[in-house]
Amino acid sequence: MTHTKVAPGKRPPAALAGGMPMPGWPERIGKAVFLTIICAFVVVPFIGVISTSLATPEEVTRAGGFVMLPTHGIDLGAYKSIFAGGTVTQALLVSCFITGVGTLLALLLTCTLGWALSRRGTVGNRKLLLLVLISLLFNPGLIPSYLVVQQFGLLDSLWAVIVPVCVSAFNVIVVRAYFVGLPDEIIDSARIDGASEWKLFWYIGLPLAKAVVAVIGLFYGVGYWNSFFNAMLYLNDSSQWPLQLVLRTYVVNGVEIGGQDLGVGSEALPPQTSIQMAILMISIVPILAVYPFIQRHFAKGVLTGAVKG
Repeated sequence: MTHTKVAPGKRPPAALAGGMPMPGWPERIGKAVFLTIICAFVVVPFIGVISTSLATPEEVTRAGGFVMLPTHGIDLGAYKSIFAGGTVTQALLVSCFITGVGTLLALLLTCTLGWALSRRGTVGNRKLLLLVLISLLFNPGLIPSYLVVQQFGLLDSLWAVIVPVCVSAFNVIVVRAYFVGLPDEIIDSARIDGASEWKLFWYIGLPLAKAVVAVIGLFYGVGYWNSFFNAMLYLNDSSQWPLQLVLRTYVVNGVEIGGQDLGVGSEALPPQTSIQMAILMISIVPILAVYPFIQRHFAKGVLTGAVKG
C-alpha cells in the first residue's frame, strides 16, 4: 500500500484526509452567479422604490411611474407631504403606539409566564403548560376571535389590535426552555439570601436571558408593526388605522391619495407613485434599522432556548 507524503507544515488535501473533496472553480462560479441573481431580485426592486420616492415629479411622470435611478436630482416633496400632518402621519403615530405598547406588554406577559412554567412546584404548572401546548395545535378561528373581542368591548379600540396577540405560545415555550436551563445553584443561593420569586425573576432570570428577550421582542415588534388584518377587522374609524392598513389602502388597493389626506393643497401634491413609494419606505425603514442590533442575538437566543427545551 502506497502512502502520499505531505510536506511539513501543510495540511493534506481533503480527499486524502478522508473528507469531502473541495469544490472546483466551476462549482464556485456557479454558486456565486446563483447567489448574485437571488440578491438582484431582492435589491433591485428596493433600489427602485427608494429612487421613485426621491425622484423629481417631472422624472416620475416621464418614466411612467417607476424610476430606477434618479438622474435629475433628489426631491423630498413626497416625504414632506406625508409628514405634513395628514392621514399618513396619524397612521405612523398609531403604529408606533401599537408597536411600543404591544411589544412591552407581550414581553412582560411572555417572560413572566415562561418563568412561572419553568419553576417546579408552581400551582397548576403542568395543566397551564398543557394549555399552552394545545394552543400551538389549534387555532380558535376568525369568528370566535371576533366574538371574544366584541364581548370584551374592544371593538374600535387600539387594544383590539394589541391584546389578542400579546402572548405567543411558541415564544412562551422558547423563554421557558431557557429559564429551565438556568443553573439551580444560582437560584438556590439567591433564595438563601432571602430573594423573593419576583426578585429572582427580575434580577437573575431576565439579566441572564437578555439574548432570548431581545429576539422575542424583535418577533413581537415586527408582528405588531406589520399587523393590518386585525386592524381591518376591529377598527372602523380610519383615524385609528395603523400605517400598514393605510399602506394597503393606498398602495395595494390603488386608492388615490388626495391633498386632504396629506394635509396639503392639491396643487402642491407630488405624483401618486412617489407618495406610494415614500409610504412604503417609511413602513420598511424602522424594521431595517432595528435588525442589525438584534441579529447577533439570534443564534444565542432562539437556538439555545430551543436546544435546552
